[in-house]
Amino acid sequence: MVHQHLHLKDDIAAAHTHGKQIRVSAALLGTLAGGMLLITSGIAARGFLYGSGSFQADFLAMAGAMLLGAPIVLHAIKSFIKKEMHMDELAALAILAAFANKEYVAAGTVGFFMLLSELIESRTALGARASIESLIKLTPTRANLIGADGTETEVKVANLKTGDSVRVRPGDNIPADGEVAKGLSSVNEATITGESLPADKVPGMQVFAGTSNITGALDITVTKAGSDTTLGKVQSLIMQAEQTKIPIMRIIDTYVKWYTPTVLMIAGIVWFFTQEVDRAITILVISCPCALILATPTAMVAAISASARLGVLIKNVADLEIAGKVTAMVFDKTGTVTTGRLYVTKLTPAEGVEPAELLAAAASAEQMSKHPAARALREVAKEANLSLPETQHFEETPGKGVTAIVHSIKILVGRDTFLNENNIALGNVSDPNLHEEQGFSTLYVAKDGKCLGWIGLQDKTRPQARHAIESLRDIGVKRITMLTGDRNEVASRVAAELGCTDFKAQCLPQDKLAIVEQIKAEGHTVVVVGDGINDAPALAAGDLGIAMGAAGSDVAINSASIALMSDDLKRLPFLIMLSRKTRGLINQNLGFGMLFITMGVAAATAGWLETMFAAFLHFAGSLIVVFNSARLVRFGEELDHGK
Repeated sequence: MVHQHLHLKDDIAAAHTHGKQIRVSAALLGTLAGGMLLITSGIAARGFLYGSGSFQADFLAMAGAMLLGAPIVLHAIKSFIKKEMHMDELAALAILAAFANKEYVAAGTVGFFMLLSELIESRTALGARASIESLIKLTPTRANLIGADGTETEVKVANLKTGDSVRVRPGDNIPADGEVAKGLSSVNEATITGESLPADKVPGMQVFAGTSNITGALDITVTKAGSDTTLGKVQSLIMQAEQTKIPIMRIIDTYVKWYTPTVLMIAGIVWFFTQEVDRAITILVISCPCALILATPTAMVAAISASARLGVLIKNVADLEIAGKVTAMVFDKTGTVTTGRLYVTKLTPAEGVEPAELLAAAASAEQMSKHPAARALREVAKEANLSLPETQHFEETPGKGVTAIVHSIKILVGRDTFLNENNIALGNVSDPNLHEEQGFSTLYVAKDGKCLGWIGLQDKTRPQARHAIESLRDIGVKRITMLTGDRNEVASRVAAELGCTDFKAQCLPQDKLAIVEQIKAEGHTVVVVGDGINDAPALAAGDLGIAMGAAGSDVAINSASIALMSDDLKRLPFLIMLSRKTRGLINQNLGFGMLFITMGVAAATAGWLETMFAAFLHFAGSLIVVFNSARLVRFGEELDHGK
């Protein structure tokens, strides 16, 4: 029932956008009709049958002016009644003044170009909404549900629920988030992660709604459906970002109420001293600040589109502005700058303990954990064909270890400090310190109060991590700190390999939080990058929190300001450069808009600018701003193509 309701909401949203598209189309038709009437009046005024000032020519011009001016005047009146300040008031006054002065062609021309400018703005907004709806369309409306007897039934995707099994054939889009239960295939996940290369899928791997199955058939067990899917969250994040404002937009909104009275005062002064109403009308026309209004929103929409294409999801556009000011970055180690896939490389049992017993005890206790070390232990146990009994009373202490009851016996797996806290002696096992410089992370295993030995694990840095950190330093990030719960020797090796400026080992979540606050207190603008789970407090404490590999992770998307849907660290320099590029474009647009209006008002005051040409220039100025912002859409294409 819930999913049906959510599906209905999507239908209503789509219908609402469709209604807007119809209104925009109708407005365009009316604008073109009014434009044709103006052209016809011009032909009539210069024809052989009628002359300039003839009734026929004036009537056609008046009809065109009324058709083109009425929407602007009516909107201005409605805004005035609601006590909302818009920029239509200036255009409406210019049209009314020209109409009262019987300059119908001038009034119609002003209305024509003003409407075209507004249509461009509306079309830009609809284009952004259309890109969101294209995400919705990626999810098929029907799915092949596999029944308990193995038969397939076609059902609505809105009716899918967690635990259902669906079959996806080659060429089909995946209807819901889930786990591959059967089959081998390659899946194009570019819509979610931004990765251009297909990902190979085998049983046990995760798949996402809206991604495209390419080669083989897959049976998938549904884990999330409807708006709970990763694609649904992506749609929600983009919608949320488009509805927010950066500080510079709020400043413009603050001063807009002073703009119209100031322009009216200038126009009144010019009219008083020159006694030429045409100059005052031209000032009103050229002062309509569409270029200023479009300057920031068009750039932000283009930036959001560029980032979403590469799997960088920005919740609030104000966060994009912060990204360009970053001076310090704090990285979590495991799963962020490293692959997050630990590998068991050494088993060191205590005297009288078999390696298989040590591994079985550790893997059994870690069954319920999602930590990378737990996954590594389970994988090795599976390869060794060890049967793992069920655990009871599982408890995980972040940054320390786990406790579980297996066959009524208490097992502890964790750091030496964790076992020491639980009064378990470690004297019966060899000291692993000799191996720490080789990059081992060690887990001690205790059973029934006795230490069984320790297990060495190793992680690998991401292939692109060093290049990404070098790029960050090249673009002005002064401090790059790595935090980890690992031992000092492991942290030192990884930090040196990546080129970090400093690191801190054996950090608990509260330690990471304290370090982030300390770096902020030193005057840095701090970005925290983590996996969004153990790092949630630190992510929230930074000026900006970025969750790595957030596809499918509720905690990552909720705790961070920005979510990277893939694990590609090259997205971080891209994000900072995008922020700076966006800010630069906004400043260009605003500078152009202010210069355009200033020069236009000066030219109109001097009598060098006619009303009709001012309307055309106004339209041209809006186009320049839109096209200048559109350059951002292609920013980062080299990453999109996997270069």
